[in-house]
Amino acid sequence: MHLLKQADYNATALLCFQIIIVCILLCFSSIAGADALERRQAKRLHDRLAGIPPEESVLDDMEAALMAGNAIDAAFMVMDNQAFYNITLKNFAAPWSNRDRTAFAPLNDYTATVIGMIRDDVPFNELLSANLLYVGDPALGLPAYSMTDNNHYQALEDQGIDLKTNLQAVAQSAVTDLPANATAGVMTTRAAAEAFFIAGTNRAMFRFTLLNHLCNDLEQVKDTSRPPDRIRQDVSRSPGGDSRLFLNSCIGCHSGMDPMAQAFAYYDFDENSQRLQYTPGTVQPKYHINADTFKYGYITLDDHWDNYWRSGQNALLGWDSNLPGSGSGAKSLGRELANSEAFARCQVEKAFRTVCLREPGNAADRSQVDSTTVSFKENNYNMKTAFAEVAVYCMGE
Repeated sequence: MHLLKQADYNATALLCFQIIIVCILLCFSSIAGADALERRQAKRLHDRLAGIPPEESVLDDMEAALMAGNAIDAAFMVMDNQAFYNITLKNFAAPWSNRDRTAFAPLNDYTATVIGMIRDDVPFNELLSANLLYVGDPALGLPAYSMTDNNHYQALEDQGIDLKTNLQAVAQSAVTDLPANATAGVMTTRAAAEAFFIAGTNRAMFRFTLLNHLCNDLEQVKDTSRPPDRIRQDVSRSPGGDSRLFLNSCIGCHSGMDPMAQAFAYYDFDENSQRLQYTPGTVQPKYHINADTFKYGYITLDDHWDNYWRSGQNALLGWDSNLPGSGSGAKSLGRELANSEAFARCQVEKAFRTVCLREPGNAADRSQVDSTTVSFKENNYNMKTAFAEVAVYCMGE
């Protein structure tokens, strides 16, 4: 009997010992699994923001930040890498500078200015109005900035120069012949002029700015309830002999677009000299083409613009009540567009697509875009903050 009890005791002790060992192993396994998860998330965060593999020391620091609950700090570590500027931001901004909306466009003054503004934490709502341009460091021996070619930026790209440290901010009016009051951020860069002021009627500049920076194309903002009094003479009121087409379609875009595109009345891109032209006080001839199409249409006399979309369905774009909703020239129109709620949300959505590699497609995604849009504005339109927040949100995917 004594031997049987001893055997039972030994078996029980062995079982308890085995349970303790299993618990210890599970504990260590859980800790190791947590470490592995945070390291994977750190690597994904780096890959998405920089586009290149991280160095082990950087990955260690990022992992430590994640383990300490400082995910935003980990994201900012990545944005200290030159690849964030040369790769991610270049591909982020390049499509906005050309009509094909391709990321394979050469580096140019539009793209470089976007990169520089983000690097320097310039409030991004100044993108469409600032007297600002970013150029390469003169000490690099690059061709000088020119209003007639892209050689300066092509050399920057061809030589693989680090854009994080070698871009310098200058006044746009200091390196071009534009007066300060005629500068309008990226809209008056050479690249934008070549893409959107070329030929046509300057409506392209308005349409692509709306598409690239408010994330809405004309079809999405079409509103047939707005008055047609500012629609120019070149728009037929009965296309194909049917006035219903004008009343139910054409008027919806032109009644809002034409009064705002009037802000560009003094701008053109000269194809012969390959440069932006500005003719203060003189409306460009393109605003008067096809005047016989509807001779009773609006005749452009100056660069005064009005935003008819502050009323009607497009009030939902969230226009700033502190601005008058009208003005003269591209600079004031740029402020009107870039201080809208649609502009702020658009920048966040583009950052989301860039680092999450997909559209914000479900309720959680949209909630993240909403909260990041709020913090983007509260942080003085800081694009790095927007990138960091959406990158952290997606790092667990």
